Amino acid sequence: MTECCHDVAIVGAGVSGAAIARLLSRYQLKVALLEKEVDVSFGTSKANSGIIHAGFHHAGSLLKTRLELEGLAQFDQLQRELSFPFRRCGILVVALHPDEMGMVEHLWKQGLANGVSGLELCSRERLLALESKLADDVVGGLYAPNGGIIEPYRFVFSLVENAVLNGVSLRTSFKVVNAIHDGLSWSITSSSGEVLRARYVVNAAGLFADEVSRIFGAEDFTIQGRKGEYFLLDRQAKAHPSRVVFPVPSSISKGMLVIPTVEGTTLIGPTADACPDKEDLATDSTRLERILSSARNLIPSVSERDVITSFAGLRPVYGDDFYIAQSRKAPNLIQVAGIQSPGLTASPAVACMVRDLLVRASLQLTENPAYISHLDPQVRVRDLSLEERQTLAKENPAWAQIVCRCEQISEAEIIEAVRRGHTTLDGVKFYTRAQMGRCQGGFCTSRILKIIMRETGLTAGEITKRGGDSFVLEGLV
Repeated sequence: MTECCHDVAIVGAGVSGAAIARLLSRYQLKVALLEKEVDVSFGTSKANSGIIHAGFHHAGSLLKTRLELEGLAQFDQLQRELSFPFRRCGILVVALHPDEMGMVEHLWKQGLANGVSGLELCSRERLLALESKLADDVVGGLYAPNGGIIEPYRFVFSLVENAVLNGVSLRTSFKVVNAIHDGLSWSITSSSGEVLRARYVVNAAGLFADEVSRIFGAEDFTIQGRKGEYFLLDRQAKAHPSRVVFPVPSSISKGMLVIPTVEGTTLIGPTADACPDKEDLATDSTRLERILSSARNLIPSVSERDVITSFAGLRPVYGDDFYIAQSRKAPNLIQVAGIQSPGLTASPAVACMVRDLLVRASLQLTENPAYISHLDPQVRVRDLSLEERQTLAKENPAWAQIVCRCEQISEAEIIEAVRRGHTTLDGVKFYTRAQMGRCQGGFCTSRILKIIMRETGLTAGEITKRGGDSFVLEGLV
């Protein structure tokens, strides 16, 4: 069945697509956000370093640098409006050998040329004063106070929730397999046979932007997958730094980092290895050993005993820069491809650039007078006082039932996640942090399954980890 025509269809509900959808929801437009996965942020956006970069790693001549700097400036306002976890903790680049200081000075000069404020070229003593857990043999480095950390999936969820609140139609499990332009609009067909029409299309399909481009008869380019593997350390880890700690970067990567997550755990990694299979999220023990070794060079107290899980994510690589442009081959199609690091930081500015490209392509914009810019903060038991918990529990006993002991997540929070459409184990995890603690779901998974079943009517055998055929209890009916 084909429905009435949308003004804009956005393919891909990662951070770029979500930011574009939220920005376009400010206008009187009919917008659809199409995602092939069962939930938003389930692609590249769910498995990255969660860093808000500070604008010194890349030359100012690159598009991604300009957008990084523009995006960096928007996060304080975005956080006030959307209430996602975010903190400007600062970034350190640490030199372990005197011959690395040449690159540190290059980054410092590059950052100054890019207009980054507050950049500081640091002595060994200054670095250790900023982060006492660093190795004793550090020789100097760089300090960027404007950098920060964010919970990337909560950021995407918040962008999408606000977009939907303002009228954007979210379509998950909508894998685009065909597209035909009739001279006026696109007819976009999903793998399930659903057809949606739109006058303009934004290709923000991440790792699969090259495939989507070909489906629309647009440019023929290739997105290369680059795998990044990580270790997550327990929130009690002694190695937890106060700032993001970078090594001196190489020609292909910013290196393996030690990152204090905004929720109090510690992330180490990532690797940067070419990966031809865009579905390959396996981790490798040899590469994980490299991560531990590299992290200990920076912070010696990193301990394998603190590791609670490992995971991998794939970055979409297209040359050395972002590819954001109006298609020269397909009518009214905007390409948003190759959005790897610093894509998370740049995402608000990517959205502004795409809006301007749509206007150049003759999309008419009229401000929506009913636009709602704010979301109510997510209530989290772990942030409340005992008195506040008791008050909530009197109104609803589910606030007093702790489902996830490691992260102190209540039954009421799980219910809220499910009612907002997060009906997989990973969806609940990313929305609430349940299953992210020391036991990695050993205590709470069965309880979460029961809540999902009760709230949705799904059977135990129908619930998945992340959609598709990732059934948690395969074979049960």
